[in-house]
Amino acid sequence: MSEDNKNYKDTLSLPETTFPMRGDLVKNEPLRLDGWEKENLYQQIQARRKATNAPRFTLHDGPPFANGDVHMGTALNKVLKDLVVKSKTMAGFE
Repeated sequence: MSEDNKNYKDTLSLPETTFPMRGDLVKNEPLRLDGWEKENLYQQIQARRKATNAPRFTLHDGPPFANGDVHMGTALNKVLKDLVVKSKTMAGFE
């Protein structure tokens, strides 16, 4: 085998994994969402929070674009608020 055609993959000592190398989000995301809906995952999280008397977190959100047209800042604002609410949920808040 010439140096130009050498397959260096065979010379590496990397761990083997069954984890897919491609995300295939177009195919996998609907399956993941369907699974969450069938398990009523969000309702289970909320019920557990209420059963443990978890502290309540409220994010007051105003109108989406009261002072002008929608722009990239509006999208960023919504994404950041979504991240805050989800992180608080995962941190144990109701």
